[in-house]
Amino acid sequence: MESLLNTDACTMPTAERPLRLAEFDALFASAVRSVERRGNDVRMRLTGGDGLVERVRDLTARETSCCSFFAFTVDGNDQDLTLDISVPPARQEILDALAERAQELSA
Repeated sequence: MESLLNTDACTMPTAERPLRLAEFDALFASAVRSVERRGNDVRMRLTGGDGLVERVRDLTARETSCCSFFAFTVDGNDQDLTLDISVPPARQEILDALAERAQELSA
């Protein structure tokens, strides 16, 4: 995940990067129930309390605004949410690192 926030395509100010990393870590640890690699994409299944959908949409929108190579699709509700993530082939290593971090923290 560290490479996720240090890529040259990321325009997030350096001071904000640890905060965003902590937000993803908290989401992975509290809500991710499974991580499935689907070819070049990743699908995460999440479950949580009220506000999960809004939280995921807010976080992924902010990530896309600074790292535009990410494509996030959020579907479902707070109790059964699917998050699909894809990147261009040149950024696959960043998606792989994100998926590995999600698997580690959700275990």
